[in-house]
Amino acid sequence: MTVSLEQLRRCHFAVDLGAARTRVYVKGAGLVVDEPSAAAVNTRTGALIAVGEFAEKMTGRTPDYIRVVRPVSGGTVVDIEMAQRMLRHLLGEKLRRALRRKPRLRAAACTPHDADPLAQRAAVETLVGLGARRVELVDTLIAAAVGCGLPVEQPEATMIMVCGAATTQIAVLSLGAIVTAERIPVGGDAIDHAVVQHLRQHHELMLPSQSVRPLQLALSGNGLTPSGPEQTEIHGRDVATGLARSVHVDTSAVRRAIHTPLTAVLDGIGKVLRDCPPDLVADLADRGIMMVGGSALLPGLDQMLRDATGMPVHIAERPDVCAVQGLGAMMEGKIQPMVLDPLAD
Repeated sequence: MTVSLEQLRRCHFAVDLGAARTRVYVKGAGLVVDEPSAAAVNTRTGALIAVGEFAEKMTGRTPDYIRVVRPVSGGTVVDIEMAQRMLRHLLGEKLRRALRRKPRLRAAACTPHDADPLAQRAAVETLVGLGARRVELVDTLIAAAVGCGLPVEQPEATMIMVCGAATTQIAVLSLGAIVTAERIPVGGDAIDHAVVQHLRQHHELMLPSQSVRPLQLALSGNGLTPSGPEQTEIHGRDVATGLARSVHVDTSAVRRAIHTPLTAVLDGIGKVLRDCPPDLVADLADRGIMMVGGSALLPGLDQMLRDATGMPVHIAERPDVCAVQGLGAMMEGKIQPMVLDPLAD
């Protein structure tokens, strides 16, 4: 871990700033914020109009002078000032006042695996702007593994796959540390983009940005698997005329379009396993892969990984909040490190 459990126990609140959603966990109160990482700004006055769910609904539906911005990209804060303003409004005045009363306010934050020093500094400055005197950074992979109940501190291999909006992170953990890991710039957004491009090229249909994920869920119960429905009706805008139009889409073609970006994820899993010691790989044959993150809920993705790797694949009970719940468990002192007694001479 990048930080000791003792230091995390002194923290008062934890933040998981994701490209899709922002989550805040307050010690003693639990998860208090779970909202989209979006803010709507009036470009004429600079005033903040909306944040979170309401700002997300405004995407693609605003006049010229209102812009919906996302201050976080790929787990990295790209606009510190806007991220601070968004967090202040999401927390609310009452909660901010309660946090400010804490002597020497401490915060914890998730950072993507192998985040560069600039990305780490941006996360720290964002929380310092909220009044934190000290910020502890925890690798997202470790936090998510703790949050979904994996035995991270034991001398056994556990494999975790964090499926985010912009990136997918894969790691093998043992003894509370990362043995080998890989970060792939393919996530839920890339899969959404593949569906949009397929409909544009083969059906000359432009799909509203907020309809892509419901479309993928509409392909389920069985989603990406061949036993799903053969056709799905989709409403969108004709590329040539600009008029509203409905088409019946072959779901097997959509399935093939979705599989294309996922080949990079399969390559990443293969690389992690090749770099891993054989003893740990033997553990993984029984334990398999634990999937967390919002995109882990994509229908049929777990089955695709089972077919490709031949390993068991499990989805966490609440995959979208595992990382912040893991930070919360470490802050509350629920995780005990394995104590190694030094051998006497």
